[in-house]
Amino acid sequence: MGPLHGIRVLELGSFIAGPFAGQLLADYGAEVVKVEPPRAGDPMRHWGVTKDGESLWWPAIGRNKKSVTVDLRDERGQQLVRDLAASCDVVLENFRPGTLARWGLDYAGLAEVNPRIVLVHVSGFGQTGPGASQAGFGSVAEAVGGIRYTTGSPGDAPARAGISLGDSLASLFAVIGALAALAERGTSGRGQEVDVAIYEAVFALMESTVADYHTGGKLRTRSGSVLPGVAPSNVYPAADDAQVVIAANADTVFARLAAAMGRPDLTTDPRYATHSARGERMAELDELISVWSSKLKSKDLIEQLQQHGVPVGRINTAASILADPQFADRDMILWRQNAAGTELPMNGIVPKFSRTPGAVTRTGPPLGADTDDVLTALAGTDAESLATLHADGVI
Repeated sequence: MGPLHGIRVLELGSFIAGPFAGQLLADYGAEVVKVEPPRAGDPMRHWGVTKDGESLWWPAIGRNKKSVTVDLRDERGQQLVRDLAASCDVVLENFRPGTLARWGLDYAGLAEVNPRIVLVHVSGFGQTGPGASQAGFGSVAEAVGGIRYTTGSPGDAPARAGISLGDSLASLFAVIGALAALAERGTSGRGQEVDVAIYEAVFALMESTVADYHTGGKLRTRSGSVLPGVAPSNVYPAADDAQVVIAANADTVFARLAAAMGRPDLTTDPRYATHSARGERMAELDELISVWSSKLKSKDLIEQLQQHGVPVGRINTAASILADPQFADRDMILWRQNAAGTELPMNGIVPKFSRTPGAVTRTGPPLGADTDDVLTALAGTDAESLATLHADGVI
């Protein structure tokens, strides 16, 4: 009984930017009906590392959802979606702009059958503007939105994060937009469209980079593992080959770091006594801290810094996350069986709710597992029609 219990979402589209938003809404208790093409299904069923023929990502991104197969290119399939939308609160899609309109499933068409519907679009460049018709994967949107230019080391080509950052950010804004529209609907009684562009979701996180350039004359670019002028705040080695991030750039926190190092004199040394001075001597200060940190095993290093109130954290890998008691205590590693019966870990639910916590009651289902049940209950499709639709490959 999550906080969205009673909300029904119709998820159209595939890959990450739309389906991850659907996963989050399902985590919070919404009933999510995922529409997939017959036979092939969502490509996420087969992406990445696989076991027993199934992606290890699919059980998570498809969790808590019902799988319904419908050919959206067939007029009968389009009518089935309209019938389903009539009893839904949200339709979530990430096709290229204009696709839904060609199928008669745009906002105008859906609002005819359900004026309360909230239609959430996720696309590379939004539903309007000169770039709207362009194909837009998350990687391209990360470049256009500016984050690629600031990611990596000086002198190197712009780097990417090892995850689908742009798609995931767009999914987060899609969820925020859907919830905001549902809240407003409670007052007006009317639905609306929510337009999420992946490049804009990226740009929204770019802080003051545009103002820094236009007004301050400063172009923020790649700076490796540090922010220029902010020190100490970097990656430091431990004696056991682990690495930790220490963030002690504020004057009071730096004083605590100096005490932990047994070097209280650093706080009165004019080279390091102020924030600006430390920023100017970032490299030499980082070297001084590295010499000290490399003599301690990571566990002892972290404990010593924590005792002094210094923000510190190990750079985790998947292996160390699985062994981290903080992740375990907060149910951030959920062990579930996939459709083949394999026990596997997946990311937990964020955020935590005190009264209405979400839950993962089902991993990503087999393709079309719920087609007949959902079309019968929500679209009013009778047994004879179901048989014909199956025979014709529409479902």
